[in-house]
Amino acid sequence: MEKRENPLSQAIIGAAIEVHKQLGPGLLESAYEECLAHELTLRQVPFERQKPLPVIYKGTKLDVGYRLDLLVAVSL
Repeated sequence: MEKRENPLSQAIIGAAIEVHKQLGPGLLESAYEECLAHELTLRQVPFERQKPLPVIYKGTKLDVGYRLDLLVAVSL
């Protein structure tokens, strides 16, 4: 049975590879994040940046300062 990637995975991986091809290694994470956000926009992949991520501990939601760099849409 042939394994297929879904279109969203292909779009995200393709965008990340394009950013790496254009910039190469060695820049700050913030530069890659900005460029990847731009590339996802060009590819019309919906996403949100710097989303808070609380920790649930014993049923209590705690804001401990975690943030997701990019939260990409569930489907295209």
